[in-house]
Amino acid sequence: MPSTAGPAEIDHAAQLLRAGRLVAFPTETVYGLGANALDAAAVARIYAVKRRPLTSPLIVHVASTEMAQSLVADWPEAAERLARVFWPGPLTLVVKKQPKIPDIVTAGLSTVALRMPAHPIAQALIRAAGVPLAAPSANRFTELSPTTADHVRHGLGSEVDLILDGGPCQVGIESTVLSLAGPTPILLRPGGISRPALEAIIGPIASAPEPQAGSHPSPGLHPRHYSPRTALYLAPNGKLPDQGQEQGQGQGIYLQHRHPPSRTNLTIRQMPESPADYAAVLYDVLHQADAGNYHWIAVDLPPSAPEWEAIHDRLRRAGSNS
Repeated sequence: MPSTAGPAEIDHAAQLLRAGRLVAFPTETVYGLGANALDAAAVARIYAVKRRPLTSPLIVHVASTEMAQSLVADWPEAAERLARVFWPGPLTLVVKKQPKIPDIVTAGLSTVALRMPAHPIAQALIRAAGVPLAAPSANRFTELSPTTADHVRHGLGSEVDLILDGGPCQVGIESTVLSLAGPTPILLRPGGISRPALEAIIGPIASAPEPQAGSHPSPGLHPRHYSPRTALYLAPNGKLPDQGQEQGQGQGIYLQHRHPPSRTNLTIRQMPESPADYAAVLYDVLHQADAGNYHWIAVDLPPSAPEWEAIHDRLRRAGSNS
C-alpha cells in the first residue's frame, strides 16, 4: 500500500494528538479527522472544524480488541465473534460505553461506536498515541468524504494540524455500523461489510428506522450526506429524471454502470461492475466531477441487490435535496 508517512511523522502526529490537536489520517475506508477520544476539548475541535452538529456521534478507532473492551460497559458475545472475523476492517460496532468516554463523542448517548481500522498507518498512529481516536471523515459535514490526502487538503486546508498521507483508500466508502446494544442486532449504516456477510456470523439483522429529532444512533444518517458540490441526480435505467433534464442544459457527466444514458450530449464515465470496485472509486470520481466544473452529475443506478446496499445508500443521500 503506498505511503509517504514514515515512523517519524507518525510519532509527531501521536504527540500532536496527545496534546489535544487534530490529525487527519488514512484508513482503508476514507480519511479520518482524528482527536484523542478521551479529551472532550479536542473532540469539540473536530465538531467545530467539520461544522458538524453535536447530535451526530463519532466513531472511536482502536488498535486492538483489548482497547475496545476497556471502553465498554458490556462486550456481547456477538461482538467478539464479529471482531474475530472482521477486525481489523470496515466494521463499526455500537455497544454500551464506559463513563470514561466523554458524552460529546457519543452525542450524549449511552452507547459508543468502535472500529479497528485495517490501514497500517492508522494502526501505527493509534498505538503510538496510546489512546483511542475519535475520527469522523476528514471533510465538512454532509460533503464528499475524502479518499486521498489531497481531498483533505482541498476540503479542510490549514484547519488540520497535520495530514498523514497513506495513498488512496482501498475500500473507498465508510464502514458498516452495526448496533449490538440491544437484544436484536440493528444495521444502522450499510458500508464496507455487507449485511449477508454479517448475518452469516450472527444470524438475522434488523434494519434501523429513519432517525427522529435528537441524537442519531450512528453517523451518516442525515438525509443529505456524502454530497458533491455539483448537483447529483439518480437515473434509473439510464433515464434522467425531470429535474435533471431541466438542469441539464449545461455540461453534465453520466456515471454509467449498465445502461446507456437517455441523452447523448454529456461526458460518460464507465463505473466498475463489482460492488467492491465501484465503492473503491465512487468518491474519487465525484471529487473529479466537482473539479471538472460540470453543471450536474447523473448516476445510472446499480442493481438493487444486497451487496449493493451501501452504494445505494450513499447515492441516495448524495442526491437528496433535504
